[in-house]
Amino acid sequence: MPIVSIELPHVGESVVEGIIDRWLKKPGDRIKRYDSLVEVVTDKVNMEVPSPFDGVLTRILAEEGATIPMGAVIAEMETDDPAAVAQISKAPEEKVAGTVGVLVESNTNLGPTGAAVAEEPPAKPVSTARGAFYSPVVMKVAQEHNVDLSQVTGTGINGRVTKKDVLSYIESGAKTSAPTAPRPATEDDEEVVELKPVRRMIAQHMVQSASQIPHVWAMVEVDVTNLVSLRQSVREEFQKREGQDITALPFVIKAVVDSLKENPSLNSTWRDGKLVLKKRIHIGVAVSAPDGLVVPVIHDADTLTIAGINGLLRDMAERARQGKLNLDDVQGGTFTVNNTGALGTLLTQPIINYPQAGILTTESVQKRPVVINDAIAIRSMMNICLSFDHRILDGFEAATFLQSVKGRLENVGPDTPIY
Repeated sequence: MPIVSIELPHVGESVVEGIIDRWLKKPGDRIKRYDSLVEVVTDKVNMEVPSPFDGVLTRILAEEGATIPMGAVIAEMETDDPAAVAQISKAPEEKVAGTVGVLVESNTNLGPTGAAVAEEPPAKPVSTARGAFYSPVVMKVAQEHNVDLSQVTGTGINGRVTKKDVLSYIESGAKTSAPTAPRPATEDDEEVVELKPVRRMIAQHMVQSASQIPHVWAMVEVDVTNLVSLRQSVREEFQKREGQDITALPFVIKAVVDSLKENPSLNSTWRDGKLVLKKRIHIGVAVSAPDGLVVPVIHDADTLTIAGINGLLRDMAERARQGKLNLDDVQGGTFTVNNTGALGTLLTQPIINYPQAGILTTESVQKRPVVINDAIAIRSMMNICLSFDHRILDGFEAATFLQSVKGRLENVGPDTPIY
């Protein structure tokens, strides 16, 4: 039977890598199509990668804990599945696009379990004075644990020492050499906390956005007195009918969606020096989850009512906190809304969800004295803040969009349809 390679599937424009968390199958296991093979952690979602075909898993090429680029080969399987055979016959000498590729030959550095040390291939080996070659990751682990690499038996190609070899040597209790230099002392009032994979990937994603997108920030005040009154008047009936409360956020999202239709440059992305306008409106909503911030997406939000948006928000937030979001839930966002006001903030400057053109935050609703027709009145006021990509938008376009959102929110009244 032919051997095919299994790739780490792409899960969106902004996700470039994932961490192999746990293999659910082992070499030799017979697998059905769609059986879960491996758990993968990304900055968007924790996911299980399914098998594309029926067959037998022959090799695992990415170790647990390894960071792997999307699209990279992570395993091999033997299969006579008609779909795989058809793909192979179409492209006998090229890797098939998607989650499966035709395997010609692999020179991956394999450890004793058949799993590759994924961190090593991209790195250039380092030569020591004795002529031995070690990859940077091997050198780093050896230095951290004061291991004399000359005492470690290599199991890689041509006897090369791999990271797994070093870790096995450490776990065996073998004697380590004395440190060549003293480690810097940690202050008694400090604690070093190792980051979880999700937190580390969020950090990388934020750095990518902040370093590649020229951010500009703008803010306007919105009088949401009528919105607050409408929400209070419909809450009891809405609770009886839908079994859940209604918040102000779906009103904001509806106003954002309608304003994006009028200002399509906000619903776009910068790609290879060109502006790419998105024809469909998919709103990402930032949600705080136990392992970090996630951004589930309301797809085709312009087709939904305020009640429909409210229901989806409730469902996605609950599943995000339970870690039950799937790939479809976090893919395809074209613009992001973040309700930082729920945390009591008045002004925030959010980082754009790469590679989108903008992100809008809603702040706390506060009663403040304002001047209306030369008279002072107490009104419910809310700030809305926008960070936008200055390559795509200038201040005029951003301000026009904000004023559009503001106008829609201030025009909410008793006749505003909920359904």
